[in-house]
Amino acid sequence: MAVFRVQKTQNYTIMSNHHLRNKALSLKAKGLLSLMLSLPEDWDYTTRGLASICKEGVDSVCATVRELEAAGYIIRRRIRDKNGQMRGMEYTVLEQPQPPEQGPEEAAPKCAQPKQAEPKREKPVQENPAQLNTKEQKKEITKNVSNPIRTADEREQY
Repeated sequence: MAVFRVQKTQNYTIMSNHHLRNKALSLKAKGLLSLMLSLPEDWDYTTRGLASICKEGVDSVCATVRELEAAGYIIRRRIRDKNGQMRGMEYTVLEQPQPPEQGPEEAAPKCAQPKQAEPKREKPVQENPAQLNTKEQKKEITKNVSNPIRTADEREQY
């Protein structure tokens, strides 16, 4: 197969081939990461913004971003305002995958098996339950007299 290359003088991107050679990434993830690396650094990365310049929808872009995040190519951080409400996401796009950051080990609980108190066991109160009526009750079937069912002979008379 022949490969035709063009002279690159404008509108081209230089990026690492690492993500393109990574067999663990899907073709969709490779394409989205290449697209994200081709965008300017000050571009506002949102899933809706990426979906607006792609054929795929928001859900597909969101799933692909999660795949890239799990592989270490994207780091997402929540942005909160002074009241603690979420105001958006900050994306860091990497050409080389980074291992996920581990929290401090001291944050783990010190006691692996905490003691648990045994609950008090009490005997349940036994009462005589109300007796249920097991006999059939007779119900009269009321017939609608104003609209009687007519036979075929009676219908032909009208």
